[in-house]
Amino acid sequence: MRARRGGIVALALSLSACGGGALLPPAVPSSHAVPLVPATPLPPVAAVTVPGTATAAKAGLVAGPPIASLPLSETRAALALAAFRISCTALQSRVDPSGLTRGSDWQPACAAAAGIGAGDARGFFVRWFESVQVGDGKAFATGYYEPEIAGSRDRRPGYDVPVYARPADLIDVDLSQFSADLKGKRIRGRVDGSNFVPYFDRATIEQGALAERARVIAWAADPIDLFFLEIQGSGRLRLPDGAVMRIGYDSQNGRDYTGIGALMKARGLLAPGQTSMQGIVAWLRSHPDEGREIMRENKSYVFFREQQSAPLGALGLPVTSGVSAAADPRFMPLGAPVFLSMDRADATGLWVAQDTGGAIRGSNRFDTFWGAGDEASATAGGMAARGTAFLLLPVGTMARLTAERVDGGAPVNP
Repeated sequence: MRARRGGIVALALSLSACGGGALLPPAVPSSHAVPLVPATPLPPVAAVTVPGTATAAKAGLVAGPPIASLPLSETRAALALAAFRISCTALQSRVDPSGLTRGSDWQPACAAAAGIGAGDARGFFVRWFESVQVGDGKAFATGYYEPEIAGSRDRRPGYDVPVYARPADLIDVDLSQFSADLKGKRIRGRVDGSNFVPYFDRATIEQGALAERARVIAWAADPIDLFFLEIQGSGRLRLPDGAVMRIGYDSQNGRDYTGIGALMKARGLLAPGQTSMQGIVAWLRSHPDEGREIMRENKSYVFFREQQSAPLGALGLPVTSGVSAAADPRFMPLGAPVFLSMDRADATGLWVAQDTGGAIRGSNRFDTFWGAGDEASATAGGMAARGTAFLLLPVGTMARLTAERVDGGAPVNP
């Protein structure tokens, strides 16, 4: 769905100086509140971590518990297996920025996954995977969902906020082509004469910079609604005739994401009890000029495409409600399974990292996907789980990484 945001709680995270502050309640009526069932997370494995590292391969790995010892139900394993099968093509073909795996590492498990019958999903993960802990293993998980806002395919009264497709002059640059030290780093921008420069920021785009550069695929009714849909990275437009148009992340302008909640809180704009999504939106609506300028301080801007299928993740593959999660690809191979043992039951279980997010940075940081609708919104909006993460890698991967240690340091890929 992205390479975007950090879910509805990305806004919540922006309300605190760090990810550990008070989080937002669901942006839905209280009648849709989802009861919280607490759980006791497994403790992380004692490990020597390397702070300030850029990838999992350099952060330090330690073997985790045997898969068979994890509290993984057959039902949950079957859902994760179905999602893992979707990931297999990408796992075997893409370069892993985390430095942990090669495409060939995944081939045996992917081949086996195709032939697993009913009732043997848990056994599949036990036989074909080993768990590892990245860094200290201390995990934090938020949630995201697929929102719905009012929109139209054509411009008409009440629908005049453009929803842009990816601009023709937006260029992605893989910096590893210029230096091995920049492996896994990418930037976006445009050509201006003989120079490569940053792409237009939000304010410039809203002032008309894309008039002849990008196609308008739809028109939203409300700029604030579209702003928060960008944070999710995909969603549904409810058209005037009642039909639904699904839009998904196509690209982003390359500018850094800035959470406006933190700005508003620091400036004293949000009164006590107003630091919720409803409170933030109410303030933006009651102060339209100031609100527009605050939203423009988030220079990041997301471009969309129409989708006919279910929401797609950063791999360009469908994401699954309650199973897919976003992670930082520098610390987790996209498409890989991860077992989250958290302090709430709904976040605990086997997930598959099939997405990314602008606010999802660092090792053991996850954003769980909950689908669409009021319950999904409530779950995602209230998700703030802490615990331990164990990444699942194909059997033998840890031994290979250990053999490839450089000067006794953390395991790295050659």
